[in-house]
Amino acid sequence: MKLVRMILICLVALSAGVARAATVRDFVRIRGQGESVLQGIGLVVGLNGTGDGGKEMATIRPLAELLRRNEMPVASLAELANAKSAALVMVTCVIPREGAKPDDTFDARVSVINSATSLKGGELYIAPLTEPRPGGRVFGFAQGVVTIEDEKNPTTGVIPRGVRMVRGIQTTPPVEGVFELILENWYAGWTSANYIASQINDTYHLDTNPSVERIARVIDERTVRVVVPPEEKENEAAFISDVMQTLLDPRQFGLPAMVIANTKTGSIVVTGNVQISPAVITRDDLVLTTTLPPPVPTPQQPLVQTDRWAPVGTSTSQTEMARLDDLLAAFKRLDVDPSKQIQMLRDLHRSGSLHAKLIIDGSEG
Repeated sequence: MKLVRMILICLVALSAGVARAATVRDFVRIRGQGESVLQGIGLVVGLNGTGDGGKEMATIRPLAELLRRNEMPVASLAELANAKSAALVMVTCVIPREGAKPDDTFDARVSVINSATSLKGGELYIAPLTEPRPGGRVFGFAQGVVTIEDEKNPTTGVIPRGVRMVRGIQTTPPVEGVFELILENWYAGWTSANYIASQINDTYHLDTNPSVERIARVIDERTVRVVVPPEEKENEAAFISDVMQTLLDPRQFGLPAMVIANTKTGSIVVTGNVQISPAVITRDDLVLTTTLPPPVPTPQQPLVQTDRWAPVGTSTSQTEMARLDDLLAAFKRLDVDPSKQIQMLRDLHRSGSLHAKLIIDGSEG
């Protein structure tokens, strides 16, 4: 089961003495795994005069068909000439690389196809979703109230958990005694690939004899091939799970300074020696609260000081740039959720204060 959580991994020796824990699964996927996309065409109804209108035959025809299927046929399409409460939309759903089982639910995204000006307040009527090819099989159905994420662009929206699967999608191929680990693009490199292979071998081979064949071998800078030992072939799934949980010290990767963020999962991965120029972080909807006890402190009578900013400074010299721990401390003081942390990182990067490459959802921020 996929855990949705925030992961902060520091890949550089900080002033603190203990490195943050990381495992193989944080950096790789098994060959064959990959995201899948389902697609469909649907009708969003219930719009307050912002739909396509009666001149859009591509919308009126399926609307008339919908009414017919629900035993409310119209005599002619002219009866729907003033209908502006419906919009024809493209519906898409991204299935994660772990695949899907029947009755799993996922988010649906909807986008206007014709002239509708807004999907606000609308609801998607039940729409089948198929694999993206002509005559593709139906894998799920989408339905639900549309949520507008960006008020400046109301012609697109999302339906949280609006897709229910009716057919499974299997993304992991059969192991058959060997499988390959593929490093994510941002972690690719001979140093990181060799280090991951070495850690897997060291975990499963206590014999120091160099002639003993190792189970993990580097194929290229993104690929590590793992052979399932004979004694583990009866329970390959458990062996793969153990391999994916092999502990790593990410400081050994030797990667350049990068901050990699995923807005869907809220994960933030920091690699290399990321530094930050002295700065002040403030948000309109955030308040920093510090409680200072009086000379005779009591829980009933604390002295509370509030503010809307937090400095990102250094713990040593004012002329030295802040490091990762300083930024995390500022986020902690402001009680910032992952989505706002990512936006603040984007703002710091744009201002030139974040001295690292910023990657957000696979694109440079």
